[in-house]
Amino acid sequence: MSTPSSSKSTDHIVKPDGNINEDINAETNDSTSESDDVPKGALHGIKVLDLSRVLAGPSCTQILADLGADVIKVERPKIGDETRHWAPPTFSDNTSAYYATINRNKKSLTVDITAPAGQTIIKQLIADSDIVVENFKVGGLKKYGLDYDSLKRANPRLIYASLTGFGQTGPDAARPGYDYIIQGLSGLMSITGPSDGEPHKVGVAVVDLFAGLQLTIGIQAALLARQNTGLGQQVDVALLDSALAMLANVGMNHLASDKIPPRLGNQHPSIVPYQVFAAENETHFVLACGNDSQFTKLCEVLAVDWHTDSRFMTNPDRVAHRDILCDALAERFAKQPRAHWLAVLDQAGVPCGAIHNVAEALAMPQAKAREMIVDFAAFDSPIKALGSPIKLSASPVSYRIPPPRLSEHTDSTLADLGYDSEMIAKLKADGIV
Repeated sequence: MSTPSSSKSTDHIVKPDGNINEDINAETNDSTSESDDVPKGALHGIKVLDLSRVLAGPSCTQILADLGADVIKVERPKIGDETRHWAPPTFSDNTSAYYATINRNKKSLTVDITAPAGQTIIKQLIADSDIVVENFKVGGLKKYGLDYDSLKRANPRLIYASLTGFGQTGPDAARPGYDYIIQGLSGLMSITGPSDGEPHKVGVAVVDLFAGLQLTIGIQAALLARQNTGLGQQVDVALLDSALAMLANVGMNHLASDKIPPRLGNQHPSIVPYQVFAAENETHFVLACGNDSQFTKLCEVLAVDWHTDSRFMTNPDRVAHRDILCDALAERFAKQPRAHWLAVLDQAGVPCGAIHNVAEALAMPQAKAREMIVDFAAFDSPIKALGSPIKLSASPVSYRIPPPRLSEHTDSTLADLGYDSEMIAKLKADGIV
């Protein structure tokens, strides 16, 4: 079988002195076309080849896709991304909720990258791509000629974004990384959970998601740098690095004091009162007094003069006498229902809030007003998804494609590369796509 050369134009590539949205090839297929009166996404015309799977990498490429980038997700033939099988729950079309979380606005292409013919397809796509995102083990793509050093020779403008457990360098670089394990290694679990109980992980894979955000930031920085240099670069983000950065003020507390931060449950290490309290009937709410003025207002609501007590006058005083103060507050709050406390505290300007379950959170009028639930019914899809938190006034995010069926866009993608129906049929017969 002869191998076609790509028939796609490369006019979309941003010139060194150009704007990201200038000189972009606006050609799209019917499934992704947008009318002239719809604002183009901030990354419209940027082409992304997504070789990542599971959560961290795909969360990054979904952000890029929401912002208007054209993203092709490469999956294994017949199997696809592992998260397609992480069920239940599923939507009525059998799409797993997990897969749908981070794969909208993408086209699904199935390719066996271990086969030479599959590697040829990937290289043809990369020749016309701005960005490649991958989360293979360090060096895992080199044997296929799909590592950065191999690919940048053919496409020096390529931005090659790698997300791994431990990064491209260091003694642990070859180790596989998993969110749960990294939460433990990084110290995050040591500061999460009740003070008298075992360490807890966060309820979602927060390290994966945070690393995906860091990768997105790195990619966008590399796009801007390419405008000045004309050259791409490798973006190297690690789960461990991201988790260590997440330690934030708690990590800094250790660097400043050389003390090991304790696990404080729902309390704050440096601010008091700043924690969960139980109201009447064990309904819980968060109280967050961030300064002395707010504490004074709290005391006025409770009709007490604790703000004049030398043990509680300043925040450092309150931290030093945390147990005494918080026990007294807990006794007061247990005498009235949560709705009462939220009303009077809010009216007094004391920061507070209910602790919602997930259903209550997604049903909030504010969540609806901010369009944080996306319904793909207009695409004859039963899927509902969490919306993007990024709100841009001139180039807003858009929801153009529901999470794709496995291999949904394989034929059209190969046809764009110049493969005819007979060639595509042979690739399928050989198990390449």
